[in-house]
Amino acid sequence: MTAPTLAFFTRLLDEAPPAQRYRLATDQIRHAERFGIERAWVAQHHFHASEGGLPSPFVFLAHAAAATSEIRLGTGVVTLPLEDPVRVAEDAVVADLLSGGRLDLGLGSGGTPASFPPFGLTVADKTVAYEAKLQTLLAALEGREIGAGNTLYPDAGTLAQRVWQATFSASGGTRAGVHGHGLLLSRTQPRPADDLHASLAAIQDPIIDAYLEALPAGAPPRVTASRTVFVADDRADALRFAEVGLRRAADGFRRGGQTIPGDTIDELIVALDTHLGTPEEVAESLAADATLARADEVAFQVHSVDAPHEFVLRSIELFATEVAPSLGWATRDRSLAAAGAASDPSLRKDDA
Repeated sequence: MTAPTLAFFTRLLDEAPPAQRYRLATDQIRHAERFGIERAWVAQHHFHASEGGLPSPFVFLAHAAAATSEIRLGTGVVTLPLEDPVRVAEDAVVADLLSGGRLDLGLGSGGTPASFPPFGLTVADKTVAYEAKLQTLLAALEGREIGAGNTLYPDAGTLAQRVWQATFSASGGTRAGVHGHGLLLSRTQPRPADDLHASLAAIQDPIIDAYLEALPAGAPPRVTASRTVFVADDRADALRFAEVGLRRAADGFRRGGQTIPGDTIDELIVALDTHLGTPEEVAESLAADATLARADEVAFQVHSVDAPHEFVLRSIELFATEVAPSLGWATRDRSLAAAGAASDPSLRKDDA
């Protein structure tokens, strides 16, 4: 397999008011573009600021598109059961046009039970709702009739070929594969009760197997593996932020019913599938992650370490310039990224 491309992923969790979260996330995406990262994924969450800061991803990505020139921009993910699928198609198409065709549409069924009732659903409804709304969305994107003789305007162009599905299960991998969509894998997943120390590869490789088996003949595989990656000049800094962020994340997972083994910071790093430390330490850790050898794209995120903004920027830089090259992972030509930045008046030297 060829070396994976690289993406930056954010849930917009900076410790800041909403407007500042959006500004900081935009800065992080611009910084990723400067260092040759090829795509940025943003997550959608409703109501709960501690889970994610962005209920309206298309609005934000249209803004991010205006602040960038080369980096691709994706939803990772839109919680489709809570949305009108025709409006998702319309918003995605407009954002794609405004970005110059740089949008990628990631979809998921959602996982926070408390977010469903305000939309008139329960979490038990999500699978049926997802399947039905996916069919409507795809019909719209493919230019088919979606009711009373209507078709999507503006038309979706090639956007139907840039759909991805996120899943925790082999059946979800099959569903993504059958449609020829991309597959989005999470940074961590719950372990079975009888094997709490199973590797993430043991959980995710069967999903990839099911996905590849279901792909139509000739359809190119698109596997994105998201990972928690925090790179620092000093491991002590990484551990200092992880001590707060990973403990908070573990407590949240446990409140949701998951069993997270261990209590020391080193145990939590392993239990939450976290890659942190100096560039050399992170590269060694990522090299041991067997699933990444099967990924077409590696999407790195700082969650749940959740360091301050300036450390996030430094982590992006260290990942792109030291970790990725040591693993044979290539970033986009930085001379092109620099040219794009130079032509963008929003990327002024005084706010870089």
